[in-house]
Amino acid sequence: MRELNKLSAAGLKGLREGKHSDGGGLWFHRRADGGAQWFLRVVVHGKRREMGLGRYPDVSLKEARENADRGRALARAGIDPIKDRERKRREALSRLHVLKDIAEDAFESRKAELKDDGTAGRWFAPLELHVLPRLGKVPVSEIDQRDIRDTLAPIWHEKADTARKAMNRLSICLRHAAALGLEVDLQATEKAKALLGKQRHIAKNVPSMPWQEVPAFYQSLDDSITELALRLLILTGLRSKPIRFAQLDQIESNVWTVPAEMMKGRKDATTEFRVPLSTEALAVIEMASKFERDGFLFPNQRRGVISDATMSRYMERKEIEARPHGFRSSLRTWCAEATDAPWEVAEMCLGHSVGSGVERAYKRTDYLQKRAVLMERWAGYLSTGTDEQIRMIG
Repeated sequence: MRELNKLSAAGLKGLREGKHSDGGGLWFHRRADGGAQWFLRVVVHGKRREMGLGRYPDVSLKEARENADRGRALARAGIDPIKDRERKRREALSRLHVLKDIAEDAFESRKAELKDDGTAGRWFAPLELHVLPRLGKVPVSEIDQRDIRDTLAPIWHEKADTARKAMNRLSICLRHAAALGLEVDLQATEKAKALLGKQRHIAKNVPSMPWQEVPAFYQSLDDSITELALRLLILTGLRSKPIRFAQLDQIESNVWTVPAEMMKGRKDATTEFRVPLSTEALAVIEMASKFERDGFLFPNQRRGVISDATMSRYMERKEIEARPHGFRSSLRTWCAEATDAPWEVAEMCLGHSVGSGVERAYKRTDYLQKRAVLMERWAGYLSTGTDEQIRMIG
């Protein structure tokens, strides 16, 4: 009989980096970063298996030994403890049968691919507000197209985008339930769409300012925090989030490297974005640096940074219909109508993906130099209202 219980609860904290045996295949692993976890080594059908038993100190020495005893007993009976644990987990998940439980489990499964682990609530909100109040307690196997139609009919035309998102999330939930082994109608959402009919709602673009009018507006802006933020937004063509969270240490020479988390897109599907800064943009940043707090160029009066609505409220007070996001459209239209900039360069100015995934894999460029020329010309146009013709290199 191999010696058991070699370790002591009091001595665990002092163990150095490495793997320490408690006997009987139970090991304590102290990592280089200071964290630690338990794992069990057993042999099943002549094959060694290594099973994680949890993180220390969440799992105590006593709990680890109890879990190890159960794992060894299963191994002696010829049962793989890892597969047994996975089977029990699947059985537990299969007991999640009402839509509310399925929706929450589906959300948990997708948090890793959502920005900030979905804390903004945008993924779950359509379900929470418009589906779960009516269908949350209904067994998912009983949900059909008529239930979905009756649930989403009140917002199908009036809140078309929200209804579309709710339908999409509901379809994901049904597929998640099917993956758990539950009997569901995977075509229920498509059938519901057929019953609801084509949406009457016409999507409205964010109001933008004609590019011919942008210089006058730009030149009317002064050096307050809000107006400097607007100036930088117009000069760079960026969305409001990277502007609001701009930090001095992101800027080196005349290039601003916007972190991936500040760019639009799914978590782990976006990359950092280099922005060429014109002479005018650098001057705006220099003026904004006097307001810098905690590294941020555009801090709020109390704490954090200016809100997402700050620049929009400014334009509302000026009785301007256009909104800050619309300046991206102004820039893009100017590129198309007033310059000979190649399509891919103009698109990249807005941070858009250019070409297919295969094309991007081989054509690894962000056209930084060509964008620098174009954005310098844009800045000159904003500052003077006249456009010096700088021909782009194709």
